[in-house]
Amino acid sequence: MKLNFNLSYLVFLSVVAALGGFLFGYDTAVISGTISQVTQLFRLDTIQQGWYVGCALVGSIAGVACAGILSDRIGRKYTMIISAVLFSVSAIGCALCYNFGQLVAYRIIGGIGIGIVSIISPLYISEMSVAQYRGRFVSLYQLAITVGFLGAYLVNYQLLALAEGKPDFNNVWLDKIFVSEIWRGMLGMETLPALLFFLIVFFIPESPRWLILQRKETQARNILERIYTSTTEAITQMNETKSVIRNDTKSDWSVLLTPGIRKAVIIGSAIAILGQFMGVNAVLYYGPSIFENAGLSSGDSLFYQVLVGLVNMLTTLLALVIIDKVGRKNLVYYGVSGMILSLVFIALYFIYGGSLSIPNPFLLIFFLLYVFCCAISICAVVWVLLSEMYPTRVRGLAMSIAGFSLWIGTYLIGQLTPWMLRNLTPAGTFILFAVMCIPYILIVWKMIPETTGKSLEEIERYWTKLKN
Repeated sequence: MKLNFNLSYLVFLSVVAALGGFLFGYDTAVISGTISQVTQLFRLDTIQQGWYVGCALVGSIAGVACAGILSDRIGRKYTMIISAVLFSVSAIGCALCYNFGQLVAYRIIGGIGIGIVSIISPLYISEMSVAQYRGRFVSLYQLAITVGFLGAYLVNYQLLALAEGKPDFNNVWLDKIFVSEIWRGMLGMETLPALLFFLIVFFIPESPRWLILQRKETQARNILERIYTSTTEAITQMNETKSVIRNDTKSDWSVLLTPGIRKAVIIGSAIAILGQFMGVNAVLYYGPSIFENAGLSSGDSLFYQVLVGLVNMLTTLLALVIIDKVGRKNLVYYGVSGMILSLVFIALYFIYGGSLSIPNPFLLIFFLLYVFCCAISICAVVWVLLSEMYPTRVRGLAMSIAGFSLWIGTYLIGQLTPWMLRNLTPAGTFILFAVMCIPYILIVWKMIPETTGKSLEEIERYWTKLKN
């Protein structure tokens, strides 16, 4: 069947925007390989160590709070350029900083970049995509995050091996960055993908939907004619977008407070924050500690965590292939049901595993099953849904509100997981995660329409027709 759009061009645009997801994943994961070295060098106490790990998250919350307003005012493309600049400044600054205060400041700058790109990259991909491929294109962003995680682990491993070889670079700063204080190299290596992102964003166009909103219809039509193979199809798409924003004189906040859109924003925020309390970040961030609680050695626990990361990436790739065929809601039904079962099995392992002498590999199997179910459902679907639920005029602002909820949830689960593991026990913690899956699946079932195969304008009409 002949396509009525330029598939290779859309793939290029989506991959460029998804590179922001790679930076997100790398910046988030690279910190794990630097904690002990930074703590020792700057003689950090436990509070300072926690601040070093969490300061980027503070920046992320700030970044996501301003991302929507920024993109709605200056455009999606230039907002991505700003995030690329922030990532570059952060990476270079962390590599060359003189003291702990400067290191934290540059980590916060990078966190702002994370917050911005977590909203703008999926939003841009969604607005550039055609309806039948939008799910898999937006899922490229989530895939890029998982690749960024894996890339950070591999870079940390290779740089540590390089430093242990004690090479002589005959340069004071190179010796410091890549030998004596290798954490600088780990953080600084982000400069390469950040600069690539900065340069390549200049080669992609602005979102035509944003241009139409700004009454720049000639520019929008030129871009749509590159996306679609016929001028007629491009004009049809432009007219459809214009039809949903014509004669809308309300302010952005007034649009958000209209009954249907207000409901969409509340639902988006709910699934964003609930998703964090279903255990995914607890598993990804605290996996080694959880495995050690089960009696594994530190070496085995790190190896298990690598397997968790690998399954996360490969399953995201599978989700990318099937999301537009199976549908958003079906993926959530199947995946979250599997998550509940996996979490219950993990809890039962911690309750009965020791007394029944159940071997440790069974715990790994339960964890990998959980990661598979999570990656193929909520991790793949959440950014797709958030990027297509809201009207063009306030899509950036509405996504920022939902994204803000997601980052607040991420912060809370990061702070509460150690407390829960200690006070609720691992078994109680995973039972709680299983219980939190139930409202998530009910919200998706009862309150969210199936958006697979629908244009953004069709989805917008669904929400604007709601009266409560």
